[in-house]
Amino acid sequence: MLTTTIEISRLLLYGHHGVAMQERVVGNRFEISLRLRYPAQEALSSDNVADTLNYAEVIETVKSEMAVPSDLIEHVAGRIREALIKRFPKIEGGWIKVAKLCPPCGVQLAEVACVVEW
Repeated sequence: MLTTTIEISRLLLYGHHGVAMQERVVGNRFEISLRLRYPAQEALSSDNVADTLNYAEVIETVKSEMAVPSDLIEHVAGRIREALIKRFPKIEGGWIKVAKLCPPCGVQLAEVACVVEW
C-alpha cells in the first residue's frame, strides 16, 4: 500500500506550559511541527478531501491540546499524539516537535524542544 506523509511546519501558537509559575500565568510562544504518515491511495486518484488526512482538522486538534496547560512539553507532545491517533485512526506513524520559543532559563537561546516519533 502506498503511504504518504503530510507535513505541517512551524505552526505558531501561544500556550501556558512550563514548570515555573510565570510560564503558567503569562504563557509563551510555541512552535509545533508534524509529519504524519497515512495511506493516501484513494486521495491520489479521487481529488476528494474526504479521502485524505485533512490538515485543517489536524491543526484544530493541535490547537485544542495546546490550550490545556501542562508542566512539561513532553506531556503536551504526548497528548497531541494521542489526540491525533484517536481522531484520525488511519495515521500509521509520525513525528511531532513541540518547541518552546525563547524559554525563560537565564540564557539566550532560540528554543527548547521535545520530539516524539512513532
